[in-house]
Amino acid sequence: MMTENKSGVRQFYDEIGWKLETDGFYQNARYEDLRPVSAEYIRRCHLRVTPYFQKGGSLVLDAGSGPIQYPEYLTYSEKFDHRVCLDISITALREARMRIGDHGLFVVGDAANLPFADGVFDGAVSLHTFHHLPLADQKSAWGEIARTLKPQSTAVVVNGWTESEMMKRWYGVMRIAEKFGIFVARLRGKQTKAAQPKKKQEAVPTGTFVQKLDADWIRSELPTVIGDGVVEIRCWRSVSVRWLRALIHAPYGKAALRWLFSREEKQPEYYGEHGQYPMIILTKKS
Repeated sequence: MMTENKSGVRQFYDEIGWKLETDGFYQNARYEDLRPVSAEYIRRCHLRVTPYFQKGGSLVLDAGSGPIQYPEYLTYSEKFDHRVCLDISITALREARMRIGDHGLFVVGDAANLPFADGVFDGAVSLHTFHHLPLADQKSAWGEIARTLKPQSTAVVVNGWTESEMMKRWYGVMRIAEKFGIFVARLRGKQTKAAQPKKKQEAVPTGTFVQKLDADWIRSELPTVIGDGVVEIRCWRSVSVRWLRALIHAPYGKAALRWLFSREEKQPEYYGEHGQYPMIILTKKS
């Protein structure tokens, strides 16, 4: 049975998040940096998942598939006969069907309680889905991924840490850059959302999310639910959207992000653990 929190997530994505807007992007894409200066870097980060699925097979699970909104996401299932798209949102699955047609199988369901038999998938991927779940359900979702994978198969889960050490160190610089951006916008006669007076926000109860998701949690909790599977933490993308919008601008932004990408490639474990978005790879042994 879905919790009240999951029902709220489903309602948001059915009614708002996966609705196409007039510019051709989904509303949910507003949480991404869509500017041309960041496009190459973001595309290359998306493609970091693809090499883990070159072996291919019959079925690959996409847990929390959404509408498969970026072209790079399509490459994850190129080597498989079918992509099984599971999502809590029927709107997401309708959009996904429009993109992949007969290549897809579409199931409304909960990532923490997969409606599939043991050992049916030759691979699994999940992008930005587990963060919608309380940590106890995230642990269950990992157990479900491991349960439904075939032996010698791989799952790749991309999620964000609750707090990123790198982004905490950059916080002061980002605040200065944002204030400078507001100042420049005012000089140019432009009004920005950041320049609008902020309303005082009430404290939001942390509830089941009070425990932090970090690399230590992954190392301590996952072994209890994945059997003899092996877990590795690699970098998917080390910086947040806020960091990109505050600090990356023309004419040097693209060059800066190419340098950052090269650093992530040379030290994927470091940037995976300390950056914003890790790529957590589970290899099931038996």
